Amino acid sequence: MNLANQAQRLLAGMATDSFGDFSASLYETGRVAALAPLLQGHEGRIRFLLHEQGSDGSWGGPGEYALLPTLSATEALFTELSRTADTRVGTAVHRGLEALFAKLGGEVSLPDTVAIELLVPWLVSALNTHLAALETKPLPGLEIWRDGKRLPCPGGTYPELLVHLREAVEHGAVLPEKLWHSLEMLGPLAQGASFVRAGRFGVGCSPAATAAWFGTGARRGNPHPGVRYLEQVQARHGGPVPVAAPLDVFERAWVLTTFTDVGLPVAVPFELVEGLRSAFGESGVAGGAGLPPDADDTSTALHALANLGMPYPLDSLWEYQVDEHFSTFPEERTPSVTTNAHVLQALAAYPRGDRRTADTMLGLTEWLCGQQHADGSWTDKWHASPYYATATCVVALAGCGESTAAERKAVRWVLETQHANGAWGFWDGTTEETAFAVQILLRAKGIRPDAAIEQAAARGCSYLLEAGDAPSPPLWHDKDLYTPGRIVRAETIAALHVAGTNPRVAARLARSHAERAGRTA
Repeated sequence: MNLANQAQRLLAGMATDSFGDFSASLYETGRVAALAPLLQGHEGRIRFLLHEQGSDGSWGGPGEYALLPTLSATEALFTELSRTADTRVGTAVHRGLEALFAKLGGEVSLPDTVAIELLVPWLVSALNTHLAALETKPLPGLEIWRDGKRLPCPGGTYPELLVHLREAVEHGAVLPEKLWHSLEMLGPLAQGASFVRAGRFGVGCSPAATAAWFGTGARRGNPHPGVRYLEQVQARHGGPVPVAAPLDVFERAWVLTTFTDVGLPVAVPFELVEGLRSAFGESGVAGGAGLPPDADDTSTALHALANLGMPYPLDSLWEYQVDEHFSTFPEERTPSVTTNAHVLQALAAYPRGDRRTADTMLGLTEWLCGQQHADGSWTDKWHASPYYATATCVVALAGCGESTAAERKAVRWVLETQHANGAWGFWDGTTEETAFAVQILLRAKGIRPDAAIEQAAARGCSYLLEAGDAPSPPLWHDKDLYTPGRIVRAETIAALHVAGTNPRVAARLARSHAERAGRTA
């Protein structure tokens, strides 16, 4: 298997893709379906929502991650039912309501996804308005819901803040740019909001926010560049839309850092390097057009450029420093360990003669070690799985040659959590999490791989090779879970490359495949 060729093809595809390869979003597709029924691809969005409903009536998942997608899909199909009276849609809405009343009838723990504390009360209120309307306007399949039942708003949400934001907008306030990504939560007030700039990449890097800003103008035949943006992002999946687009800077920074860190022999297209350099502004880099700059994308882009021999000044990164760690955004509610690990990696890629840099790296190392859980793992706000956060922290600490004890704890945790089939995964085994686990085992410094580590890594690589291009389930956090396709494939290639450079792991892997081939001959 020629991993360098695979990596080279991935880079070539990335260089010609201005949006990035990201999975369809249940939440975002539901919002566009509800807000823009006259936009191209509407029928495909409705089919997607109907097809993706689970056996229990919910969407998305697992567990706590199902609430927001289920609210969005149920509300979207409720709106569609009022337009079409389609019995298939009515059945889906009925099942969705059953799932929501079951979920909200007990204790609810909300995941730390983007703006969930505002999006949930907005959609609960919207569904309760639909339920109230049934009392005077019945719809097919929903006869039993004319009994006055209303969905409760779960704890951990801020409906009062949502009301305050809407009142502020009514009185001419300008919302911070970071809230534009979730502009749809303003309801009718989002349409044509004067403080928002809608351009050729829409509003807030979000199809839902863009559809909300256009309102009835989000329709076929509207020549506005923002509507063209909506038509482009829905075309990739045949109607459904991603949770954010474009995310080209995010995708390119992560993939280039992954490949260059493990030493894959690839020729990086010039336009990818220049694209990263040109993305820098006074406050660093944003993941894509329409998003504000942040420390996570800024540090990863700096790291990639340093690895490629074209370092960019660190100046913009320092404005995110808060005491001993860095915030992803200004006034961040909860800090991110992976953002801070990426900052540590970026600083380590530059010469360390500067006293400020050296002191900051020491502080970050101590801060990251202090965030490690007792079992040896880390968790983070940008990903559902601890394997991503743990891999990011281990690689960052290893790159500084520090904290062998923390790395050792992480390796032990990985060895203890491997599934019987060789995979790793927080819920079920996945290629993405397995790739992260293999890299934890083989990239930790100061820990000599023993037989147990080598065998576990080889079994993990066998799983990766057998899985091939099988899709990885959504695990990354935005408004709901999503999969960054190229980033996940890059991590798999990197894991196999690292394993291939370890002679004992490579030998175990070769023996395993020879034995398997013999059994199937």
